[in-house]
Amino acid sequence: MNIHEYQAKEIFRTHGIPIPPGGVATTPAEAEALARRYASTVVVKAQVHAGGRGKAGGVKLAKTPEETRDIAAKILGMHIKGLTVHKVLVTPAADIATEAYVGIIVDRASKRAVFMVSPAGGIDIEEVAAKTPDKIMRLPVDPVYGLLPFQALQMGLFLYADIKQARAAAKIMQQLYAAFWASGASLAEINPLVTTPSGDVVALDAKMVIDDNELDRRPELALLRDETAEDPAEVRAREAGLTFIKLDGNVGCVVNGAGLAMATMDLVKYYGGEPANFLDIGGSSNPDKVVAALQIITSDPHVRAILFNIFGGITRTDDVANGIVTATKASPLRVPIVIRLTGTNEEVAVKILQEHGFSAMTEMDAAVQRAVELATAGARA
Repeated sequence: MNIHEYQAKEIFRTHGIPIPPGGVATTPAEAEALARRYASTVVVKAQVHAGGRGKAGGVKLAKTPEETRDIAAKILGMHIKGLTVHKVLVTPAADIATEAYVGIIVDRASKRAVFMVSPAGGIDIEEVAAKTPDKIMRLPVDPVYGLLPFQALQMGLFLYADIKQARAAAKIMQQLYAAFWASGASLAEINPLVTTPSGDVVALDAKMVIDDNELDRRPELALLRDETAEDPAEVRAREAGLTFIKLDGNVGCVVNGAGLAMATMDLVKYYGGEPANFLDIGGSSNPDKVVAALQIITSDPHVRAILFNIFGGITRTDDVANGIVTATKASPLRVPIVIRLTGTNEEVAVKILQEHGFSAMTEMDAAVQRAVELATAGARA
C-alpha cells in the first residue's frame, strides 16, 4: 500500500526524524492560508502515488501566499502518470547545502531489510546505480539485532566527512529503521536527506510503501489508504478479492495462482508479447470473480487480446467458464479471447464454452502463442 508523502512524514516525525513543518491543502485558498502561516518561501508539492512529480510540474516554489494560491490552483486537478492530484503539501522551502539519499527496501535474496545510502541525492537511485554505482553503499540489517549503532555511523561517514553530520545522519538512519520496522513497510526512503548551510541534517522528502500483509495487524495504517490516488482498476480488483497489477503491455492475463501468473507472463514475453497486467483470481471458484476480472481487463484500452490460463485444482474450471459466459453476455468483448482450461471439471467447462461459441485449449504454450499473435495483429490494425 502506497501512502502519501505527508503521511510518511508524519510517521517519520513520530520516530524523531527532523522534518520541516508542513500542511495539506485541497483547495487553493487552503494552500494560501498555509503559506501565510509559514511566512516564507514555500514549496507546493502534488500528493499523488507517482514518481516524477517535479518533472511533471507537480512541485513548485512560491515566494508569496498569493503565488502559492495560483500554483496550487494549477497543480490541483493535474494528471500525473494517469492519476489526478487532489491534495498538495505546502511546506517551507529549505536552504540546501548538500543532498544525499537514504532508503530501506526488503531484499528477497538475502531475506533482510537492506539499507542503500548515497551522497548523490535528489535524483532517482536507479539513475545513480546505473551511472555511478560506486556512490551507493548497501548494508543488510540482521532482523534479530536490527541496525547497530556502528553500522549506522559507518553509513553516516559514507555520506559525510564532517563527523557531526555523520552522527546526525546515523541517528536518522536508526530512527528510519525503527519507523520501517514498526510500520511493516516494504520500503522507506528519504530523498533528499539534506544538509543546510548551518550544518543541520534534515529529511526534506519521505516515501513509504506498507506491506499489504501487515494491514490486518496494523488497522491504523490501513486507514491511510487513499483510493482516489490509486488506479481505479486496482481499487476494483481489491474490492473483488483479486490480485491485480497493471503493466504496460497489450496481452490481458487472467490466471489462477500467483506462480502460474508469473509463468504465464514469462511465456508471453518469451513469445514476443508484452503482458498488460498481473491478475490472479486465486483459488476461488466464484464466477463473480471472473466477471470482475474481465471487466477490469476490458477497461484497459491498450489490451488487444485476453488470455485465460486456468489450472483447475481447487478452482473449478466450469465455474470459470460460467463466469466468462456471464461477463461476455453482459458486455460483449471487443478484443479476441484465448482460453486455456485444464483440471477440475474440465469436460464440463469445455462443453459450457462450446455451447456459447467459445473454444478452449489445453496446451499452455499454444494458448500463449495464440494470444500474442492476436495481440500483435490487433496492435498493427
